[in-house]
Amino acid sequence: MRHWIAALLAVLLLGNPGRGQDEAARPLNIIVFGAHPDDCELDAGGTAAKWARLGHRVKFVSVTNGDIGHHQISGGPLARRRAAEVQECAKILGITTEVLDIHDGELLPTLENRRTITRLIRQWNADVVISHRPNDYHPDHRYTGILVQDAAFMVIVPNFCPDVPALRKNPVFLYSQDSFQKPNPFQPDIVVPIDDVIDLKAATYAALKSQFQEWNPWLFGYEDQVPKDEAGWNAFARQKTLERDGPTARKFRATLVEWLGPEKAQAVQAAEAFEICEYGHQPTRDELRRLFPFFD
Repeated sequence: MRHWIAALLAVLLLGNPGRGQDEAARPLNIIVFGAHPDDCELDAGGTAAKWARLGHRVKFVSVTNGDIGHHQISGGPLARRRAAEVQECAKILGITTEVLDIHDGELLPTLENRRTITRLIRQWNADVVISHRPNDYHPDHRYTGILVQDAAFMVIVPNFCPDVPALRKNPVFLYSQDSFQKPNPFQPDIVVPIDDVIDLKAATYAALKSQFQEWNPWLFGYEDQVPKDEAGWNAFARQKTLERDGPTARKFRATLVEWLGPEKAQAVQAAEAFEICEYGHQPTRDELRRLFPFFD
């Protein structure tokens, strides 16, 4: 009886995600999972800003707390610093963010973690779910992808995690871009131009100082190239953002042409790309246009 009442309340408060009449008019609910407090921002920060500008609801979830991702600090102090950084990023992008209390480098695809991911997707009443592919270089990235895949069917099964009402319509699950080729390369189904929000995405890069002003330069040996003054740092962050997202636009120009036409596609300087997961709802092209409402 309690579960039935909870399900009824959820429909009354959140609405039925399977309803049809006003489906096209309501705001979309998008949830993005990244392994660490910076992954969502790097993979989908520009697209999130575009969704938010149009009034859609976006949530970023860092599945681990990032408490070993630094060469000088660690543990609680680092986790708190990184949580504060992604909160600042959320303000910049106009979205919501959450960091789970799981140690960096220790994520495993356990039943309890699958329940956690399932609950988060349901609580956000998600239309779109984005995560890493499960053949990424980092174990936390891989297991984030696996956990989201494992939740892709469970989100519509009422007797799994019955404390949170099951979704009545399966979301569209997508992978964020990576460059790994084995066992299969990333193949974009949609490429989103982000030139109009590149300054917002660059501002999130600049806000993630623990990672991009300190940790990554130390890790990969370019500390001497990183400006310490604020103006120089902001310009550096914008440059790095373009270096990351510019190649996406060039590599997947053909997909941009499919969505924008040749003239507009050639003008795109920076983009983010996503691949449809075979699990979850399989969208038509018209459905993809509704879920990514950035194309004429």
